[in-house]
Amino acid sequence: MSDFTIDELISVCISRQVEDGEILAQGINTPLVMAGFILAKCTHAPNVRFSSAIGQGLCQDWAPLGVGRIEDLWLGKAQTHFGFIPGVIELLPAYELKEFFRPAQVDAVGNFNNIAFGDDYARPRMRLPGTGGIPDVTVFSDKIYLYVPRHSRVTFVETLDFISGMGHVPQRKRGSGVRYLVSDLGQFDWRNGRMRLVTRHPGVTLEQIRKKTGFEVEIAPNLGETPPPSDEELHLLREQIDPLGVRKLEMLGGSARKDLLREILMKENGY
Repeated sequence: MSDFTIDELISVCISRQVEDGEILAQGINTPLVMAGFILAKCTHAPNVRFSSAIGQGLCQDWAPLGVGRIEDLWLGKAQTHFGFIPGVIELLPAYELKEFFRPAQVDAVGNFNNIAFGDDYARPRMRLPGTGGIPDVTVFSDKIYLYVPRHSRVTFVETLDFISGMGHVPQRKRGSGVRYLVSDLGQFDWRNGRMRLVTRHPGVTLEQIRKKTGFEVEIAPNLGETPPPSDEELHLLREQIDPLGVRKLEMLGGSARKDLLREILMKENGY
């Protein structure tokens, strides 16, 4: 088995949650997820299709990840194009797209926040990217999945500042709530309505996970170690799906992220 990085493990975990024949929704700026989706198509799920708000299209084909020309996939390979509103009100309910959301905050029952940090909406400590279609989708969908590249008490909190995504709450009338989450520390589910650790990644201890989570985490009785990527999965990720390393951007912040972004753009443009 080859050595692997945590971004590769996260994408592989995402890939393994995909079932053949599904329609997979790509979020905006979620390369870890898209790398996993394409990996699934190249391995065990050849009949999946991709939908994206970027080009508002439905694709059977795929292309390697990029930054400056990501629209080429959606505009050049789509089987059909639809407007954003028809996609939300017709495509999403009819086909139950599977999507991975990246929460800024998530609580023990799977409610999550992508609105803002702080208790004053008009003057928050930090304005987040916003909800997009999250409030609409999470109230009815059975295919809500989450991922967190950097597991910490900033993200895993007892009480959210705002709620944009609905979890396992009594007010729910439809849908099953969040089903799964992968972070850089482990994999979790909500089988009992609260977040539960089901595997810890290689080299990660239970104590580390508890210290970096702002609430008590349930532990699966058969807790094990996350299976590592296979040589085939690593080869596909590194050589075919994401040779530029776009997925790594989600693991970084500050100057390290800027440096990698600059490097990717240079390579993408042939420099």
